[in-house]
Amino acid sequence: MKNTIQTLLALSAFGAATLCASAQPAPKILVVDLGTLFDSHYKTEEQGAKLRADEAKAQEELDRLNKEGNAMVEKYKELAASADNPMLAPEAKSKSQGDAQKVLADIRAKQTEVQTFQQNTRNSLQQRMKAFHDLMLAEISKVAIDIAKSKGCNLLIDKSGLTLNGVSSIVYADPDYDITPEVLKVINKDRPATAPTLPSALAPTSAPASDSPNITLPGVKKP
Repeated sequence: MKNTIQTLLALSAFGAATLCASAQPAPKILVVDLGTLFDSHYKTEEQGAKLRADEAKAQEELDRLNKEGNAMVEKYKELAASADNPMLAPEAKSKSQGDAQKVLADIRAKQTEVQTFQQNTRNSLQQRMKAFHDLMLAEISKVAIDIAKSKGCNLLIDKSGLTLNGVSSIVYADPDYDITPEVLKVINKDRPATAPTLPSALAPTSAPASDSPNITLPGVKKP
């Protein structure tokens, strides 16, 4: 009798679990492309224009520093040539040698200044880009989630990411399940009429003056 009661209780529990499982609604899954939304946001285009303008200013400053450094190099060459002149009096030769060493120290200091400026500018631009990227993705994600919830969605997947194999994490998705166009309309509804339009998304800003002339001097190593 005891075994019969236990069996009935087990069957009842199984039946209740089955009813609960069957009562769960079928999951509704939608997809969104956060990468495309970030690239297509008008604020991304505006930020890209600002970063490129600041990069251009940094390049101008770097060109100025290089010009000063190269002028020092020419001065050093003149002093070094004067110190090597056999017709020069010993006192004058000693003075030229001393002056040349001072200018050489200034050249090395200028090289350090240029390198520090390059690194600081690179870091600043990269930090600004990352902060903007994180902020915009948070805003875009909120809009996407609100739209997904309004459609009864209980699972929203970003299809812009890549797997370790370098392929899209979503192999196929019916366009009817993709809410990217709807989200794009919402995030760009306040787009100014004069918002800049860039040919591509906000790309990583290269370090300014990576290809600009360096302050160089034969026989002198950079610090």
